[in-house]
Amino acid sequence: MKQKLALTLTLGAMATGALAGPLEDQIRFRQSAYGFLGWNAGKIKAQTGDHPETYNKEQVIAAANAIAAVANSGLLELYGPGSDKGTGWKATRLKAEFFEKQDEVKQIEASFIAEANLLQTVAASGDVAEIKAQFGKVGATCKSCHDLIRVRE
Repeated sequence: MKQKLALTLTLGAMATGALAGPLEDQIRFRQSAYGFLGWNAGKIKAQTGDHPETYNKEQVIAAANAIAAVANSGLLELYGPGSDKGTGWKATRLKAEFFEKQDEVKQIEASFIAEANLLQTVAASGDVAEIKAQFGKVGATCKSCHDLIRVRE
C-alpha cells in the first residue's frame, strides 16, 4: 500500500511538472505572473493610497480583476520539483523549503485566492476606503508567502 501511494504521488508530481513544462519555463511563467500581479497591485496602491487624487474606478476594477485572475490561475502548478534551482528571466528566489511546507503554502494560496476575489468585488463598489483595506489584506497574504518561501534580495 505504501509503495502504491509513493508511486502515485511521484507520478502525480511528474505529471503536474510535465503539464507545466520544463523547469526554466515554469520559473519564467511564474516570474511573469508575479510581475504582472505587481504591476496591477501598483496601480491600486497608487490610486487608493499614494496618489488618491488620481483614483479612477475603472482602472482599479481592471487591476483588481487582473489580480483575481492571477490568483485563480493555478500558480502552484508552476512550482515543479527542482524549480527552486534554475533561472527564468532571472535566478529563482524560491527556497528549497517550499517543498517541505506544502500544507502552509496551500493555506496561504487559499487565503490569497479568497482575498483577491473579495478585492475584485470591493473594487466594483468604488468605495476607496474599503478597497484600500481589502488591498491591504491581499498584500498581507503575499507577504506571508514571501516570508515563508522566498529568498530576500
